[in-house]
Amino acid sequence: MSSFGRLRLVVLVAAMMVAMVVKASQDYGDALTKSILFFEGQRSGKIPSTQRMTWRKDSALHDGLQIGVDLVGGYYDAGDNVKFSFPMAFSTTMLAWSVLEFGKDMGADLPRALDAIRWGTDYFLKATSIPGFVFAQVGEPYDDHNCWERPEDMDTPRNPYAVSKQFPGSELSAEITAALAASSMVFKHVDLQYSARLLKRARMVFEFAVTYQGSYNDALGPWVCPFYCDFSGYEDELIWGAAWLFKATKIPTYSKYVLDNVHKLEKSVMRNVNGLSYSSVGGSFTEFGWDTKHAGINVLASKLFMSSIDIGSSPFVINSDKFICSLLPDSPTLSVSYSPGGLLFKPGGSNLQHATTLSFLLVVYSRFLSKSNRVVHCNNVVATAARLVQIAKGQVDYILGSNPLNMSYMVGYGKKFPQRIHHRGSSLPSVGQHPQQIGCKEGSVYFGSSNPNPNELTGAVVGGPDIKDAYTDSRVDFVHSEPTTYINAPFVGVLAYFKSHP
Repeated sequence: MSSFGRLRLVVLVAAMMVAMVVKASQDYGDALTKSILFFEGQRSGKIPSTQRMTWRKDSALHDGLQIGVDLVGGYYDAGDNVKFSFPMAFSTTMLAWSVLEFGKDMGADLPRALDAIRWGTDYFLKATSIPGFVFAQVGEPYDDHNCWERPEDMDTPRNPYAVSKQFPGSELSAEITAALAASSMVFKHVDLQYSARLLKRARMVFEFAVTYQGSYNDALGPWVCPFYCDFSGYEDELIWGAAWLFKATKIPTYSKYVLDNVHKLEKSVMRNVNGLSYSSVGGSFTEFGWDTKHAGINVLASKLFMSSIDIGSSPFVINSDKFICSLLPDSPTLSVSYSPGGLLFKPGGSNLQHATTLSFLLVVYSRFLSKSNRVVHCNNVVATAARLVQIAKGQVDYILGSNPLNMSYMVGYGKKFPQRIHHRGSSLPSVGQHPQQIGCKEGSVYFGSSNPNPNELTGAVVGGPDIKDAYTDSRVDFVHSEPTTYINAPFVGVLAYFKSHP
C-alpha cells in the first residue's frame, strides 16, 4: 500500500471511530444479558428446570454410554450437534476470565455467567475422570454435518474420542487445564469445595499434558480435522495452562514453566479458520483465539509477573505492546485490516471471533496500562489506556448496530438482526411445536427455506459481515451466519466492562 493509501485508511478509520464515540451508546446491559443467555441454547444433555431458552430440550443423554463413561453435558460449539472439547475449553476459559476481570460489573447477570461456566466445567470433570485419558470429542462430524436435524432428534453416531498416554494431545489437555484453573478462581468465594475440586483436576490434567507431549492432530486427526485442527502447535497451550495454574496457586513450579518456555512463542504460527490454515500476519504475538494463545498469554502474564520482572524488559509487556501496535489504525506496524465501516478483520471466516477476542484483550491490557502508569509507543504513535478502550468500544458498537447497515449482529438485540442463522436447533421447528422426529434429511427443507428461523437463539453473535460491510442473511453462508461459543465468550467480559463504563 502506498503512503498516501495508508494515510487515507488511517484518516477514514479514525474518523469512523470518532463518529462512533459521538453516537449514543448501545444498551450494553441488555446485550450482556443476552450474550450469556446464548449459552443456554448451546447446552447438550439434560436441560434443567431453570432453563430460560425453553424451546431447547434434552439431547444426547447417552453420550459415553457405549464405553461406560458418563459424557453427558457440555456445549455444542456452533450450529451443529458435535461436542468438540478444544474450542469448548477455550470458551470456558474466556467466560471465566471475563468474570475474573469484570464480574463486579455484571450485577444480576453474574449468577447466570457462573451457571454458564459451571455447565462447561461439570463436563470437563467428566471428560477427565479417567486417569490417563482426556476426551476430545463426542460425535461424528461428517455424519452430523451431512444432516440437518435438531439436537433433540439426532440419530447420528455419538462415538467418543480421547487422547491418552499412547496417543497424546497436549493442546487439548492444557486448554482444559486453563479452563479448570481459571474457573476454580471464579468459584473460590462461591463454592469452595467445587473450586478445590476444579483446581486439583487442573493440576492433574496439566501433569498429563506435560508428561505425554504431542499434538492431538496426530492422535485424532481423521476426526478433529479439518474442523478443529491445531495449526499453531501445542506449546502455546502448555504455557497458557501453566500461567493460569500459577495465577490460581502461586506455586513457583508453574511460573518457572512459563518463564522457561516463553521463547517458544517467538516462532511464526499458523492458525485454523473454518478448517483452513492461515499464516500469522505480523508475528505470533498478534494471534489469539481457540487455536492460538500467544497474545492472550502475553496480556495475562504482563500483569501476572508485574512484580517479579522489570516492566521495561518483560517479554510479555514487550510483545503485548507490539500486539497493541498491530491493531492501531495509525500504527506503522498495523497488521490487521479494517472495513470501510470500521470493523477489524483478519484473514479467514467467522471474523467476529477476532473482533470479540481482541477487543477483550484491548480492555484488559488498558487496565494494566492504567495500573502501571504506562502508554504504548508504536514508533511515533502513542497509545494510552483510553485509546485502547476507544478502539474496543468501536468494535463492540459496530457489532451491536453502529455500522453501515445499522444492523446488530447479535440475535435478538436491536431492531434489526440476523433472522436466518446457520444453526440447526434454531432453524427447525421446536419439539414443543413439532413433537414428531425430524430425520436427517427431512430437515433439508428448513435449511434451504428463505423463512426466518422459528426459534430465536437470543444473544448469539454470528460470524459477521464481509470486509465491505455487506451481510447476506442466509443459512447457507455459514462463514458469516453461524454463531459459536468462542465468539460470545470473550464478548461477555467486554460487554460487562462497557455496561459500567459506557
